[in-house]
Amino acid sequence: MPKRISCLLLLVTLGLWGAAQPSSAQSLIPHTLRLDNAKLEQQGIGLAQEASQLAQFQQYELALQRAKLATQLAPKSPEVWSLLGGLYLQTNDLDRGITSLKKSQLLSGSGKNSAILFALGSAYFQKGSYLTAVDYLKQGLKVKPNVPGALFDLGNAYLMLRQFPEAIAQYDQAVAQDKSFWPAINNIGLIKYETGDEEAAVKQWQKAADLDPKAAEPRLAIAVALYAKGKRDQGLSSGEAAIRLDSRYADLKFLKENLWGERLLANTRKLLETPQIRATLAQIQEKNPRSQRPSPSPQRSSPPPRTPSFPR
Repeated sequence: MPKRISCLLLLVTLGLWGAAQPSSAQSLIPHTLRLDNAKLEQQGIGLAQEASQLAQFQQYELALQRAKLATQLAPKSPEVWSLLGGLYLQTNDLDRGITSLKKSQLLSGSGKNSAILFALGSAYFQKGSYLTAVDYLKQGLKVKPNVPGALFDLGNAYLMLRQFPEAIAQYDQAVAQDKSFWPAINNIGLIKYETGDEEAAVKQWQKAADLDPKAAEPRLAIAVALYAKGKRDQGLSSGEAAIRLDSRYADLKFLKENLWGERLLANTRKLLETPQIRATLAQIQEKNPRSQRPSPSPQRSSPPPRTPSFPR
């Protein structure tokens, strides 16, 4: 915004636009401009509400602009800083997200806000700082235990640390809280496969697939296991059905982001390179050119903290 326009808006905001201007002969009387801090803070809360609404429609850049300004107008509001931190995480700006969330935590005067602790755990997981992620997630679970998403995140952090028994224990707890939480069951299968227990892995993936008829991931994993075992026709038909449900899973990079291990990825590559699967992918791409653009899976970590409720 040009400075000229900014100055004009400032004058209007402060109620000075249209006031009589002193002539050059008049002396200017020094005075102190009194700003109503309460009113400014309320304006900041209003901007935060707008940002929250924009975020619901995934208009994150517009939401970020308002949230940043909101923290300037209401710098002592932990809710506003939490909102800004969540928006930064949504746009993958992890460092700024962590800084804003810690600011919110400091302003709240307590380290016992479970939503912020869980969000910090998720952020550090995405940064690859798995030990720090474990620490924050465990702190959050002490405040608010038995949260399936947080237990799942903790399991994922242990998985990346290759602490497999601890990971499975967290996944089991997540499923105990939510019987339909198929991603946790699916990830137990990932661990079983990497440790050489293919039969147990397939059983877990079948459980996950039974819970959600639209879940492509466990179905593709089953297809890979079948194909690797020599059941090629069954593996190909199952793999074809899986990628028709969600073609993102035909991208090895996407699978690795979804915590697939090296052994499973190596066998998946063999399946994906078959003429039948490649022809299926070409058909999908022809029908929907945007279908092959991988996007982050919602199954690998809890979302950023929910948008706080602001007082009206």
